[in-house]
Amino acid sequence: MIHTDTSHKPSRIIILGSGTSTGVPVIGCDCQVCRSTDPRDKRMRASALVEVDGQRLLIDCGPDFRRQFLDIAPLRPDAILLTHIHYDHVGGIDDLRPLTFPDPLSIYCRPDLAEALRRTMPYCFGSNLYPGVPQIRLVEIDPTRQFLVGSTPVIPLPVMHHDLPIIGFRIGNFAYITDAKTVPPSTMSLLHGVDTIVVNALRLTPHHSHFSLSEAMNFISAVNPRRAFLTHISHQMPSHACLSAILPPGVFPAADGLVITP
Repeated sequence: MIHTDTSHKPSRIIILGSGTSTGVPVIGCDCQVCRSTDPRDKRMRASALVEVDGQRLLIDCGPDFRRQFLDIAPLRPDAILLTHIHYDHVGGIDDLRPLTFPDPLSIYCRPDLAEALRRTMPYCFGSNLYPGVPQIRLVEIDPTRQFLVGSTPVIPLPVMHHDLPIIGFRIGNFAYITDAKTVPPSTMSLLHGVDTIVVNALRLTPHHSHFSLSEAMNFISAVNPRRAFLTHISHQMPSHACLSAILPPGVFPAADGLVITP
């Protein structure tokens, strides 16, 4: 059984990306959201940087990582937490390369995800590495047990992405869940007392593997945090301004570059 520890509270959370796997605007799309001139409607792939206990923990490292860190957060992460293997969440790992010297970076993930990375990026994990490849240390975690990153306790939050088991993370009184379609009761119990949560809401209509807006709102209501931010948003959701206008108090659409403080 995991006992939640709320003493390690993040000092700042930066939303690096708030979009779904295609990003927004979508290539070739001429819809109103994709044509929007509101910078809040320009969404890179979902990722966040959590500052806690003097550390920077990067949640997911998608294909927009290089741009995110050049444009938004030019800060070296101390460790990476991965939710699952889909490309929009791991496609930027090779771009960590300049940040892994002289000290390797540790990536914390489920054992099945670690094995998938070893298969898809064998040049990073073989026995005879050529000079210059990313120096990455894979740390396999038990998704049912709390683990430490330095001195910071991190609680895995198992959820289902259709039929794919993945994890979100709770750090102190903050929780981050992406790509969820269903959340088991055991995970709901781990969210008791959360103050701030970031959770996926793909679009208005149902989807087979992601929360719709109404499903995300039902989940937020059950967790009852002080505030919630929606992420992993597609161009099928209303524009940022329109979405903000229909959300209840305490619930907000995230945007790239958004800084959340206690």
